[in-house]
Amino acid sequence: MTQARFLFLFLITFSVFGQQEPNLARLKSTDEKLKVWLKYTNELLDLEDYPKLIIEAQKGIRLAKNHPAYISRFYLQIGTAYEFSNNQYPKALINYEQSWKYARKANHLKNETSAIMRLNYVYYSVQDTIKRKNLIDYIKKVLDTTKNVYTQSVLNGSLGEYYLDYAEYENFIKYQLKAINYKKQLPKSIPNTENIGVSYSQIASAYIKMKQFDKAIEYLNEAAPYIKTSPYVSAFSCNYYMQCFSAQKKTDSVLKYYKLIYTYPTVKDSLYLNLSFANQSMSKFYADKRQINTAYNYAKKAVLFGQKSTDEEILMEANTIMGRVLYEKKDYKNAIETLKKASVNALNYDKEFFVTINKKLSQSYAALGLWKEAYYYNEIYSKYNDEMMQESAKQNIANAESRYQNKTKQQKIQNLSTENTIKNIQISEAKKQRLFLISGLALVGIIGLLLFRQSQIRKKTNKKLQLLNQELDEANKIKARFFSILNHDLRSPVSNLIHFLHLQKESPELIDEETAQRMQTKIISGAENLLSSMEDILLWSKGQMENFKPHFKEIPVETVFEETQKHFSSIENISISFENPENIILNTDANYLKTIIRNLTGNAIKALDKTKNPSIIWKAGQKDHQFYLSITDNGPGGTQEKFKALYDESEVIGIKSGLGLHLIRDLANAINCKIEVCSKPGLGTTFTIKF
Repeated sequence: MTQARFLFLFLITFSVFGQQEPNLARLKSTDEKLKVWLKYTNELLDLEDYPKLIIEAQKGIRLAKNHPAYISRFYLQIGTAYEFSNNQYPKALINYEQSWKYARKANHLKNETSAIMRLNYVYYSVQDTIKRKNLIDYIKKVLDTTKNVYTQSVLNGSLGEYYLDYAEYENFIKYQLKAINYKKQLPKSIPNTENIGVSYSQIASAYIKMKQFDKAIEYLNEAAPYIKTSPYVSAFSCNYYMQCFSAQKKTDSVLKYYKLIYTYPTVKDSLYLNLSFANQSMSKFYADKRQINTAYNYAKKAVLFGQKSTDEEILMEANTIMGRVLYEKKDYKNAIETLKKASVNALNYDKEFFVTINKKLSQSYAALGLWKEAYYYNEIYSKYNDEMMQESAKQNIANAESRYQNKTKQQKIQNLSTENTIKNIQISEAKKQRLFLISGLALVGIIGLLLFRQSQIRKKTNKKLQLLNQELDEANKIKARFFSILNHDLRSPVSNLIHFLHLQKESPELIDEETAQRMQTKIISGAENLLSSMEDILLWSKGQMENFKPHFKEIPVETVFEETQKHFSSIENISISFENPENIILNTDANYLKTIIRNLTGNAIKALDKTKNPSIIWKAGQKDHQFYLSITDNGPGGTQEKFKALYDESEVIGIKSGLGLHLIRDLANAINCKIEVCSKPGLGTTFTIKF
């Protein structure tokens, strides 16, 4: 997020003096001249006179011909000037790399620390992931070898920032808490105090991302004493408070901090950025309350201030909330136009916003009846939303906190010290009793041998019983599986044949001659296919009576599809199609695979019972060097609970319920497959078998 980025500027501190160009003629040595000139360029940097700073710092580089430490500092100033004047990241990058080069040449750790801290962010901004990854590895080596408190405080924070960009919140909090500990060891100063508050605020922002708002407020309260001297950071803190209280639906608190933001005097760019952020929060707050007109007014302000801030990321966020509000107002065309503006670089800035944008684009196109476009953006939304959910599932914030709670650590140390004292006393007492115990040890040894012998005999007996129980249990499972397979795979075709025969016998007047002829042909074909399926399953069951294990060999998918099509040839009212453009050949067990496919198809047929124009599509293909088969129906869909048996082993099979999803899962596991389900209420369900 932009606001988190700008907070790092506080890590580079300067002093305010005049900006009159110094007269170097009165100074004799080059070192004296460089000190005066560096002080002068520092004043320009603090006054944010970036065009003049670039010119004067270049003069300083020429002056510091054989002084690499000064050259490094001047390059760092030029890089900062480019970075913070209209985000000229490519030019900033060149100068930061030069600064790092000369800092290493001069062995100047402080300059190197500042240079690589800024490079970490600029590599992110220009999306140079390779250089950034190499830089992070280098930072870790520096942290492992240096005891410099300033370097530890800066680079641990920079390392935390890297993990924050990839939503690895546990690592982010770990390194940020380390940075705070080192910052508290630095000499007290206003900039360093504010840096501590900034770090606490960033931890709060991570908890907001994870929707743990009480923890976020806890860290914002922790930051408050440290940032009271900085209107800029305080304004950001108010924005974070607004996000928390909006989520908790505390209207009075939201309005309180919204008004408070307008009272902080900051430079224009910072003011506009904070005001845009605040109005975004207000717009979202009222949109969630379904007060769309009010939300629209705040969204307009958010976009206006975002444009004035000249910051692309904050403008992207403002356009995202405006797109949502326009969608809620049913102004779908303008919503699409606004959301497309927001999506240009959204993925580079914030994956969560990118997901939201594509979701709203899909919904807007759907509302206009443009289903092709709606489907396109829904696919993008689904892909990145799944990625984001997986990333979120990996987080374990509790461990990060507990590792850095000093009070807990100190208590553990005290406990260990007490335990050691007690152990020493026990050892002393044990020495006195040693003579009394020696005579008893022989007797205990004999008893122990007897008990050990008895234990070994008991263990052998238990192992034999356990093996027999396992064999019996496995046999029962095999029987249950085959009964379920026979019941599910044969019951439905037999039922269809009986239905045809009853219809022909009991209501012949409903069938004309052409239909009767077609039905007879269908019955004969269905009976032949049923007989073929019965022979197939019974032969398989005979071969599996001893060991229910798969036998892998190369199987053309086309053959499996053809057999499946024949098996369900009696189904007339449902369109069942098979797509295999790449003529996939799988190395698997044909019987296991056919059983899975038949039952997934049967389940899909049942799901389409009340669906108009029902259809089932089987596909075979390859994605990311991985083969897959998928079945898609246009039925009513369902919730995740409906497919619980695919991942919950506690579900119990019953003969009446057929094969069951959990048995499909077991068969898939046996042939090294993974089954995934994507079901959308009202749109249908897709099962994907990945090999």
